[in-house]
Amino acid sequence: MGSDRGTTDRESGGTFGRDRAASCQGPYGGETDAGACGDPARFEVARHLRVPLRVCAVHLGPSLLPADGVLWPPGICLIR
Repeated sequence: MGSDRGTTDRESGGTFGRDRAASCQGPYGGETDAGACGDPARFEVARHLRVPLRVCAVHLGPSLLPADGVLWPPGICLIR
């Protein structure tokens, strides 16, 4: 039984439809190295004109400066 609430990820703060078992995209979230870590993602780092970068605790720090489009000051959300 599916429910269409008419809410997008952006309108609900990115939590609607979020995959809880997402893998870490760290350390830099490039298209070629996405999922290179394989650990469960625990944080989302907001990025300008890009989907948020999901990273594990180990890659949270390294992702903040060199990753593409990361906002400053960084917007970080705990996802689990």
